Amino acid sequence: MNGTVLVRPPSSKLAEGIVTHIRRAPVDVALARAQHAAYAGAVAACGWMIAQAPAAEDCPDSVFIEDTVVVCEDLAVLARPGAPARRAEVAGVAGILRSRGLRTAAIQEPGTLDGGDVLQAGHTVYAGRGGRTNGAGIRQLRALLAPLGRTVIAVPLSNVLHLKSAVTALPDGTFLLLPKRVPAGLFPAVRPVDEESGCHVVPLGAGRVLIAASAPRTAELLDGLGFTPVVVDISEFEKLEGCVTCLSVLLPGHQHQAPGDQRAGISQR
Repeated sequence: MNGTVLVRPPSSKLAEGIVTHIRRAPVDVALARAQHAAYAGAVAACGWMIAQAPAAEDCPDSVFIEDTVVVCEDLAVLARPGAPARRAEVAGVAGILRSRGLRTAAIQEPGTLDGGDVLQAGHTVYAGRGGRTNGAGIRQLRALLAPLGRTVIAVPLSNVLHLKSAVTALPDGTFLLLPKRVPAGLFPAVRPVDEESGCHVVPLGAGRVLIAASAPRTAELLDGLGFTPVVVDISEFEKLEGCVTCLSVLLPGHQHQAPGDQRAGISQR
């Protein structure tokens, strides 16, 4: 067992979610719920427990749970989302994290920070500075993670929602990166990709890498590098600038199993 993955069911108001850098397209909420269940099932099949945060029906973007928190060792840094409408999402996630024994700290005003802007790679933490995360939020994150031996590097963003919309890390220490959206020179070993959804992946252990079905060329690249692509269709979430990273939060492996943890799938509400 690798650990626990925290997910949150899609709100019935999902189609009203915020769109920033792409044109709005109709969202099929029923299909999104089916895709979300398949996403959780694919992760569970790789040996992860699935835990579900309380639903947040009045928050259209609440399924993008990654933006609410940054988990580093036993510390959960509660985000202060850059979009004020999303700040109500944090409280429900904070409660389940505390119930699992994690310490919590919170980003405070005037800081803003979205979890999707934070990429952890070993003891280095990259924090995207863009439309959702500001300098004050990055300074607070740096101070909170310093006692854990982490170095926080700020990364300026260009025309992209979050840092992890443009760059994520592979298990071999290299980074999949979408050119022209982030400065490649800030990362030690870059693998440029030409599919937008190919630059965001989630390593799941044992060489498995979660990737969207909309990035077939990147999945082929990963296969050629000796990784095992775990392909999931998240088309309805991509209409809201979502990606495989923002639909879950990976928790430390030592956390105890709590009521509601499941080996496969998630219950629908």
